[in-house]
Amino acid sequence: MRINESYALKPRQKIVSVSLTILTAVLLLVVAFGTSAAQTTIDPDAAFLPSPVRVVSTVPKNGDQNPYGVAFVPNNFQTGTGALAHGDILVSNWNNSSNLQGTGTTIVRVPPTGNPSTFFQGKAGLGLTTALGILQYGFVLVGNSPTTDGTDATTKPGSLLVINNKGQLLQTFTSSSIQGPWDMALVDKGDQAYVFLSNAFTGAIVRLNFTVTPAKLTLVSTQTIASGYFVSGNPATVFIAPTGLAYDPAHNMLYVASTGDNAVFAIANATTRTTDAGMGEIVYQDDLHLHGALGLAISPNGHLLVTNNDAVNPSSSQPSEIVEFTTDGSFVKEMPVDPGQGGAFGLAVSVNGSQATFAAVDDVNNTLIIWTLNL
Repeated sequence: MRINESYALKPRQKIVSVSLTILTAVLLLVVAFGTSAAQTTIDPDAAFLPSPVRVVSTVPKNGDQNPYGVAFVPNNFQTGTGALAHGDILVSNWNNSSNLQGTGTTIVRVPPTGNPSTFFQGKAGLGLTTALGILQYGFVLVGNSPTTDGTDATTKPGSLLVINNKGQLLQTFTSSSIQGPWDMALVDKGDQAYVFLSNAFTGAIVRLNFTVTPAKLTLVSTQTIASGYFVSGNPATVFIAPTGLAYDPAHNMLYVASTGDNAVFAIANATTRTTDAGMGEIVYQDDLHLHGALGLAISPNGHLLVTNNDAVNPSSSQPSEIVEFTTDGSFVKEMPVDPGQGGAFGLAVSVNGSQATFAAVDDVNNTLIIWTLNL
């Protein structure tokens, strides 16, 4: 999350600095992104041996900045003759080359080896958010909420875009249920998909039920499953709103990180719920370690991991943190992704056999940090 220089937080001009000392902390922070990772069982006390850190730029040829969403291309993704390969990482950009928020148009492809490239470039001023996900039938889904001047005063509700494996825009979904899609969690069942969206305009969490074919998605129904989270326009960050979503298939539970409330909540019966659960149950609220709870994921050991945007309850001694905690609300550990504030946003992991690849954006420096871990 980029913070304006006129405010107390000043992360934009920080120098890239990723200390190898954080590697010991990341060993227990292997994040589950997708079904295969969620089904992996890892001993939280086991010793992992990571390879050296890889840091890659997320700035494409058009100069877009401020990386937000992160998603791995899973092994069941139908690549066809497209531009993507299994193991690629996709990153969505929120800012344009002038660093104007809510105007980024690109999704960058980061291959396991080699240089990043532009996978998708949309129309000017699109404003791609952290709501980024991938369906096995060969579709990339991304949310957008454009602005014309980089402020909350001109933001629009945006839409959900469907892009094929060649990087071509196929469909655009707009709805009264899609109001500033800020983050996303997917339940991919092949011919059916549940898409959970957190909405920055309304503070509501909605479930979009789709049928899926190799040709397209069809929206069948929508349901608000949670609401009441703090929302506000903000000149420094555009939105203060519920952001991180993480789905636990074993318990049909959706976890929600609400930035303004600085807490993480749980919504039961996420795929079957036909009523609004309000804010749900508080899972974790900790002003010592939470500083604007943002992106969210579930680790293979069942712990939750949240990034912090540092725009709420900031702490100069805990900048750009990823925090690990249990689902019963006990703090485990924390790890910085940047020495300055405001750098932590999207994060994801791909688990493949005995190896995991952990990735987190540093949007202060427009980079993706990648660790390879032996399980």
